[in-house]
Amino acid sequence: MKKTANHNKRIRKGDKVMVVSGNDRGLVGSVLSRTNDKIVIQGVNVKKKHVKRTEQNPSGGIIELEKPIHISNVALCVDEEKPRKLRVGFDKEGKRLLVYKEGDTDVPFRYIRKNAE
Repeated sequence: MKKTANHNKRIRKGDKVMVVSGNDRGLVGSVLSRTNDKIVIQGVNVKKKHVKRTEQNPSGGIIELEKPIHISNVALCVDEEKPRKLRVGFDKEGKRLLVYKEGDTDVPFRYIRKNAE
């Protein structure tokens, strides 16, 4: 059984991420789906697939699909399209949340559910 790093569990559907390694390095997109250690990012790792003409698809032809990449090849982006290192912090009520450093202050990113994926 493969183990994934804990920081990868912080990425979820809808997050904005930047690809940090591979052919699409530097591209930014939002996460469309996630399955274990693979994620699909909008506009990243686009491959062409030849589709045969069928009853469901009468035109056939070539379609473009976003293929999954490994979660270790991406980093979370916060706002200005540059990756940030996130860590777990606590608010005044004691709830866990992800925070990042902005100068000397901790800026909250989002709350973490107890059984977050």
